[in-house]
Amino acid sequence: MPLRQRPRATPSRDPGRTWRTDDRVLTALVLVLIVLITAVDILSPPHIHLGPLLIVAPALTASFAGARGTAAVALLAIAALTFIGLARDGLTTANHQTQLGAQAVVSTLIVGLRVLRDRHERELARVRTVSEAAQRVLLRPLPERIGPLRLASVYLAAEAEAQVGGDLYAAARTATGTRLLVGDVRGKGLSSLGDAALLLGAFRAAAHLHAELPDLAAYLDGSVSWDLAQLAEQKRIAKGEVGEEAGESFITAVLLDIPDDGTEVRLVDCGHPPPLLLRPDGVTALAARRPSPPLGLGELAPARYEVETFPFGPGDRLLIYTDGVIEARDAQRRFYPLTERVAAWCGEQPGTLLRRLRGDLLEHVGGHLDDDAAMVVVDRLDRLPGGGPPGSRRRA
Repeated sequence: MPLRQRPRATPSRDPGRTWRTDDRVLTALVLVLIVLITAVDILSPPHIHLGPLLIVAPALTASFAGARGTAAVALLAIAALTFIGLARDGLTTANHQTQLGAQAVVSTLIVGLRVLRDRHERELARVRTVSEAAQRVLLRPLPERIGPLRLASVYLAAEAEAQVGGDLYAAARTATGTRLLVGDVRGKGLSSLGDAALLLGAFRAAAHLHAELPDLAAYLDGSVSWDLAQLAEQKRIAKGEVGEEAGESFITAVLLDIPDDGTEVRLVDCGHPPPLLLRPDGVTALAARRPSPPLGLGELAPARYEVETFPFGPGDRLLIYTDGVIEARDAQRRFYPLTERVAAWCGEQPGTLLRRLRGDLLEHVGGHLDDDAAMVVVDRLDRLPGGGPPGSRRRA
C-alpha cells in the first residue's frame, strides 16, 4: 500500500471534537493555576494584586483548545477576578474595575484570535481533503499484489498542503505480464499536477494496447507533447509572450515491462534516474546504455526508443524512484546517499523498507523536501498469489 507523507503542520483540533487525554491534563493545569492565583491574591497584603495574572489562563488555553474552550476559561478567569474583588476591597474600587475591564478586553482579543485560527484550520483541512481526493483519483494506490509481483510505494510532496504533485507512478496488467510507469514532471507541487494527469491518463489507456515497449513509449511521448505544447502556448499568451519557443515542460520517465514468464525486466529510460536492483549480495543500478530524452520534447524524440534488458528473477527486488530522492540535500548541502542507505535494508519487507527510507530521507533534509519525491518497490515472487508458478496462468 502507498505510504504518504504526514503533513508537517497538523491542523489544530476542531472546537467540537472530543478532547484527548493531553488536553484534559492541560485544562486541569489551567484550572489549578486559576485557583492558585485566586487564593494567593486573597491571602496577599492589601498593596499586592496578583489578579491580573489570571489573563495567563485563557492565553494558555488558546494554544491547545478551540474557541469555545478558550472562551469558557476566559469567563472563569473573569469570575475568579470578580471573586477576588468581593473577597478584598469590593468591586466599587477603581483598581478592581480597571482590572476587570482590562481582563475582559484582552480575553475578548484572545478568543477572537482563536476563532480566526479555527476558521483558517478548517479551511486548511478542506484543502487537504480535496488534495487527498485528487490524489486518490489521479495517483491511484498500487495494488499490493499484481501477477507474480509484490508492490509498495511512498509519495512525499514538497508542498505540505498539497499531498500530491508532479511525481507519478502507475501499474497495468497485460496479456503476458505487468507494466510499470514512474515519472517526474518538471516542476513541483500543484503546478505540475495537470502534466502528471496527462501522462497517467495516456499510460492507463494504452499500456495494454501496445505489444512492444518502444511503441508504448512513442505513444506516450506523442500524447503528452501536443498537450504540453498547447499548455505552454496558453501560458505564453497569458503573459504576452506569443512567439517565443516552446519546450519549457517535459517529463522524465522510466517504463518497465516485467513478463510473468522468464527472469528479466525490460525498460525504456526517458531521462530518468536508473532503477536499483536489490539483492543480498549488493545493489546494482540498472543504467541504460542509451537513455532517451524526456517525454514531451516533441521533435527531440528518437525515431525508436531503445529497450534495455536486465536480469530480474524470483526473490529479486527493484527500487524505482524520482530525482527528488537523490537530489535531497541536508544542511551541509550533501545529497542523500540512496544506494548506501538502501543496501543496509535490502532484507526488509517492501513496506518496512519504504518506511525506513522515508524516515531517513526526511531526517536527512530536516523534515522539509525541496522537491516532490516518490519511491516504488517491486518484488518478484516465486509463485503467483493463487499458488501457481509464474506463467502458469494469465490475467487480462
